Amino acid sequence: MAGKSFFIDTTKCTACRACQVACKQWNQNPATKTVQSGTYQNPPDLSDATFKVVRFAEEEGVAGDQNWYFFPDQCRHCIYPLCKFKADQKVPGAVTLNSETRAIVFNPKVKMSRADFEEIREACPYDIPRYDEKTGGMSKCTMCLDRVENGMQPACVQACPTGTMNFGDRQPMLDMAHAREKEVKQVHPKANLANSHFVRVIFLLKDDPKKYHQFAATDRFTPKRRKP
Repeated sequence: MAGKSFFIDTTKCTACRACQVACKQWNQNPATKTVQSGTYQNPPDLSDATFKVVRFAEEEGVAGDQNWYFFPDQCRHCIYPLCKFKADQKVPGAVTLNSETRAIVFNPKVKMSRADFEEIREACPYDIPRYDEKTGGMSKCTMCLDRVENGMQPACVQACPTGTMNFGDRQPMLDMAHAREKEVKQVHPKANLANSHFVRVIFLLKDDPKKYHQFAATDRFTPKRRKP
């Protein structure tokens, strides 16, 4: 299984959005026009020009205090890439697997119909694929392959000032994630590593994934038991 993985420790995230900005800069993606929508989060969602967005959610605590949940959303580079399985059926060549890093890569030059795209997007448990209306191709996080293949860290990891973003060989990242999870559980018993066995972007969450984002975690990789 080797390859590379991210470990994203959301307990250290301050939502500074350095990762979000670095992603746009490195990929030379244009700025996204935004408006004040009553939330710290901006832009409001991923797009063909926004591969990473720091999601923001808040919850009023029992004592009237506010609990903030920051979630640096991006492609999970799944071990079992459902988007690729669907794309291979509908638009061969649109989604490939990098042999060294095991990154899931979208080829933006492969054109597809809107209908085929919607099927590929629906296959993704994390709602990541985005369609470029101008080119007819798909786009998302590339794992900064051009940087990684030259011995550099992904732009988002390089820019992170708090240690939230980590990247390296898969096993060391898993070891770091499990060690940190054990530590965080002492304060936050509900702490969990969202879908860590199935993704290469491992999120440490201190609470229920649904409190962070609708697509923070999924049960689509877990076989459902039949009722006896």
